[in-house]
Amino acid sequence: MKDTHLIPIPELCTHYHLELSFFDELKNYGLIEITTVEQVYCIHKDRMPELEKMIRLHRELNLNFEGIDTVFNMLEKMERLQVELTTVKNRLRLYE
Repeated sequence: MKDTHLIPIPELCTHYHLELSFFDELKNYGLIEITTVEQVYCIHKDRMPELEKMIRLHRELNLNFEGIDTVFNMLEKMERLQVELTTVKNRLRLYE
C-alpha cells in the first residue's frame, strides 16, 4: 500500500482490540468512510480523532451505534450554533 494517508482497518482492529464488524457498522451508519486499496479496507488518517471518540463512546459509555450517531449529530449541531453565535456577537459589536 503506497498511500501513507490511509490506515488499514485490520491494523486498527489489532491496535484497538476491535472486530472488523465494528467498522462495518460505523460505515453502515455513515459515521466513517472506508476506502479500499489493494483489497484492504482503510480509513484516512485525518479521521482518526473522530474514530477514537467513537471508540471511547462505545467502550466507556457503552453506547450503541445509534447512540454514537446521535452524539455526533448533536456535536455537529453545537459547532454550527457556536459559529452562528460568534457571527451574531461580531455583528452586535458593530452597533455598540
